[in-house]
Amino acid sequence: MTHTYNITGMTCTGCQAKVQSLLSGVPEVTGVNINLAEGKADISMSRHVDTQTLQAALAPYPKYTLTEAQHPAPVPSFSLDDEDKRSFWETYKPVLLIFGYVSLLSVLVSATFGLGWMAGMRIFMSGFFLVFSFFKMLDIAGFADSYAMYDLLAKKIRAWGYIYVFIELALGIAYAINFNPFITNIVTLVVMSVSTIGVLQSVLNKRKIKCACLGAVFNLPMSTVSIIEDALMIAMSAVMLAML
Repeated sequence: MTHTYNITGMTCTGCQAKVQSLLSGVPEVTGVNINLAEGKADISMSRHVDTQTLQAALAPYPKYTLTEAQHPAPVPSFSLDDEDKRSFWETYKPVLLIFGYVSLLSVLVSATFGLGWMAGMRIFMSGFFLVFSFFKMLDIAGFADSYAMYDLLAKKIRAWGYIYVFIELALGIAYAINFNPFITNIVTLVVMSVSTIGVLQSVLNKRKIKCACLGAVFNLPMSTVSIIEDALMIAMSAVMLAML
């Protein structure tokens, strides 16, 4: 079942992600879709959760107030939302373009300077981490709130969301300058593996939440595409470790 609520006090995407994270943590809540412009939230539940319980989840931030919509009515389902009516290309256009541009850059640089495929893979990983950390930097607080909705470590330690951004930036630089390949690839393997666990759980549980891979800038749904992103970096770092 899905019900609509009014939420006041949200002024930015960071607020939106924070409220979404708090409400998603309420037992029996299976999905939260917030419309920041209208100040409304469509909350899906496996069993009915009363308004008082939902408001209590926002208690740590008194400026957010949740009330039942004037004429609460069930929303058909998340799959009928405008977001889900978009084609695969329309939904994932930002991340597909990034992969395309980074891949093209890797091939061009490798071919121009006569570098091997290993160097091309290293250039790809550098570009991947630098670009993805850039978008997270645009709204670090918003990313941290979104990331805490599904990442195992970020759920327990909110500061991890902030730290993760700078780890991605550091990895991007490390791959670019070929800094200690063993350490760089080990860190990538560990960090991306931990991150993938939360993504896998969310996708397998069919939770309708926002993917934080590009920070709070783009509204990308969590899906198998998110798993492929992380798995690709894990596989590349493992191959590079094996080739050392």
